[in-house]
Amino acid sequence: MYRFALPALLAVALTLSGCIGFGGRKINNVEAVSIGQQLEDLEKARQEGLLSPKEYKRERKDILKAN
Repeated sequence: MYRFALPALLAVALTLSGCIGFGGRKINNVEAVSIGQQLEDLEKARQEGLLSPKEYKRERKDILKAN
């Protein structure tokens, strides 16, 4: 009976170690995009016909307002 206890205990410990993390750092993959880059991307989309003039103005206003 005891020969099964050690592997079971080890399996539980390894499972919990993934939950606890033991000091691991959380990594966020968030990229900050500058206002200038956002405006350039918006202008490119407008030039490619992906936005109507009305949509372009609204999005441009939102970008400038948010920053």
